[in-house]
Amino acid sequence: MTHRPPLAAVALLSAATLAYEVLLLRLFAIVQWHHFAYLSISVALLGIGAAGTFVTLARRRLLALYPYSFSAGAALFAATAIACFGLAERVPFNALEIAWNPAQFLGLAAIYLLLFVPFFCAATALCVAYATFGTQIARLYGADIIGAGLGSLGLLALLFVVHPADALRAILALGCAAAALAAWPQARRSAVVLALAALAGPWLLPAAALELVASEYKDLRQALRVDGARIVAQRSGPLGVVSAVDSPQVPLRHAPGLSLNAGSGPPAQIGLFVDGQTAGAIIRFDGDPAPLGYLKQTTAALPYRLLDRPRVLVLGAGTGADVLQAVVHGARSVDAVELDRQVVALVQEDLAGFSGRPYSAPGVNLHVADARGFVARTPQHYDLIQVALLDAFGSSAAGLGSLSESHLYTVEAFADYLARLAPDGLLALTRWVSLPPRDGLRLFATAIAALERRKLREPGTAMAMIRGWNTTTLLVKNGEFSPAEIEAVRDFCRHYSFDIVHLPGLAAGEANVFNLLGRDDYFRGARALLGPGRQAFLDDYKFELAPTTDDRPYFFHFFKWRTLPELLSLRSQGALPPMDWGYPVLVVALLQAVLISLALIVLPLALAGTRRAFAKTAPVLRRRVAVYFLALGLGFMAIEIPFLQRFTLFLSHPLYAAAVVLAAFLVFAGLGARHSARVAQGARWPFAAVVAIALFYVAALPGLLAALMGLAQVWKVVLTIALIAPLAFCLGMPFPLGLAAVAARAEALVPWAWGINGFASVVATLLATLLAIHWGESTVVALAAALYLVAAWQFPGDDRH
Repeated sequence: MTHRPPLAAVALLSAATLAYEVLLLRLFAIVQWHHFAYLSISVALLGIGAAGTFVTLARRRLLALYPYSFSAGAALFAATAIACFGLAERVPFNALEIAWNPAQFLGLAAIYLLLFVPFFCAATALCVAYATFGTQIARLYGADIIGAGLGSLGLLALLFVVHPADALRAILALGCAAAALAAWPQARRSAVVLALAALAGPWLLPAAALELVASEYKDLRQALRVDGARIVAQRSGPLGVVSAVDSPQVPLRHAPGLSLNAGSGPPAQIGLFVDGQTAGAIIRFDGDPAPLGYLKQTTAALPYRLLDRPRVLVLGAGTGADVLQAVVHGARSVDAVELDRQVVALVQEDLAGFSGRPYSAPGVNLHVADARGFVARTPQHYDLIQVALLDAFGSSAAGLGSLSESHLYTVEAFADYLARLAPDGLLALTRWVSLPPRDGLRLFATAIAALERRKLREPGTAMAMIRGWNTTTLLVKNGEFSPAEIEAVRDFCRHYSFDIVHLPGLAAGEANVFNLLGRDDYFRGARALLGPGRQAFLDDYKFELAPTTDDRPYFFHFFKWRTLPELLSLRSQGALPPMDWGYPVLVVALLQAVLISLALIVLPLALAGTRRAFAKTAPVLRRRVAVYFLALGLGFMAIEIPFLQRFTLFLSHPLYAAAVVLAAFLVFAGLGARHSARVAQGARWPFAAVVAIALFYVAALPGLLAALMGLAQVWKVVLTIALIAPLAFCLGMPFPLGLAAVAARAEALVPWAWGINGFASVVATLLATLLAIHWGESTVVALAAALYLVAAWQFPGDDRH
């Protein structure tokens, strides 16, 4: 047996594994929806935990077969990463059917188990390497964490130049290369074959193997079913796959909020889709404003009736429709902010002859930037800040974004917007009409909270809200609405048959006049939110409408458990209940994660010979091992997941946050684990440091990140790593310290320590997300700090308790 550990092979395999984990975030955003994001982290941890159990039980045989066992694990990872994803995306699963079709539970479980396989193969290979070269674990661990960090960041860089599906080729190459390097010293012929597979395999993959099969319920799949519809342009980047669809036989008509008695409709349009979901429409524009007259007849046109030649800021400019609306209304200047440069390139370059290059219109200034970051950075003040309607009506109505963090609609975001308004300036936000009301009333409640933070005693005097047949538009003023402005709103609504939801001095008889509702819960809700019974209304309402904050940024999460029986009764009557479907998917995934991780991690230990050795150990020590490693597994993920969520705002996008935050946690936790060998056995300072830093960040991090939102992206990445480093370093020590203590006192309990910790980590990934939705990210981190105190109390090497 060679005495040289396979450092390069370990680094490559670790890089491929973490790159695959991050890549799954993108792939499932394309083929399914965002609520699969945290499943990829959970399933990766499941693979690691199950591999630890497997290697423990089959240790002698696997070590005897080294390096073949390592190479087989790495090669199987490479092959199954492609094959299992291809099978998973073809599993007939639809989140919208969960309420009435129990088969969807099986579909979700099948996806979970299929994606488990490649992580299990990779983790088995890595565990074999650690077990084979136990005297050189420090060097192996260094290669492991360096590879993981480079894999995460490298995948992010790769997505700037290749389509997400093509990135799977890199995963295949890295896995085969790792297998070849490990085999080379003792199995040269196998190594050559594997090396050839690494070089040629990615290019020999048939296109069908990399085809992304999006859910048939996604908007793009629906649009392409129309006769003659075709994709006329497409671009890809880390933030999404952007597709433009033309439908010449059945012309696309996208005009959110258009009055039912409008005198004209939109000109020719091309639909824009990001990751298969509607992101607006590109409007044909040849410089003549006449065909764009319909933009004056939507609810979103209201602020232009109150302002004369305003300076406008459009956040989430997308296809440029809101920019053209500002141009048509004679805006003095328009700053258009759009995060995704691929969207801009498609509109401005690929379809320039059709779009007329709206971002090059006179007076328009384009900024490719994050909305919150731009608002924090700009010194300018605007007469109008318009937050664009970014999502599709169908996705909004189905609640498919309920697990998505939306930092555009938080109390802190509103405060930032209001701070950038000129005196008497307006903030305008348009949302889809939903019945019973959800989006619109939550916006209204959030605006009230933001105005109250500004010490405005009567927030209703600075707010106006109108409703069309399918959109609502909310105005928030930097000042109070004047009598002339109030009358202008009334005239606008009378002319275009829009209904007033709220206006200072509005009488009940003035509401619900044109677009009649059997029960006008918009008007009633606005009245209640402005009245003394606000909290009682929020508590009693069927859906969650409390203002969202940066600590709880789940604007589209409306689910209340006590409403579930009523929703299920609607299902029994054949109706599709108005519910956010991402949330029950997460709950079901959590329950399945508990069962599957028990079956794959803990149960094999219980059924194997380790059970007898376990029973011979002291009951007090068994209790400590169980509590200690359960607390560590839950606590670590209860810190990592909220940090992923918190830095999503700071780094502008979930994928950026996943790549940078996961890399930082892995690398610095690994360094902490290496340093633990120098820490005195039984020392409590690592636990105290975790608790102190975590609680300090709970108090200080929100304000610090808000103050630094205006930094350039590269400095944000550097700062993110610097902030995570000390916490992750300390988080890396308790596990190896506890494991060493267990090995010294009762070696038979070591597999159980691994298994319990793995089980807790898998479950905590999803549980932390659920708790953050309900209680907020800061509360989850505080709970994690409490878990580390419990772990310190139950340290398995301590005989004092």
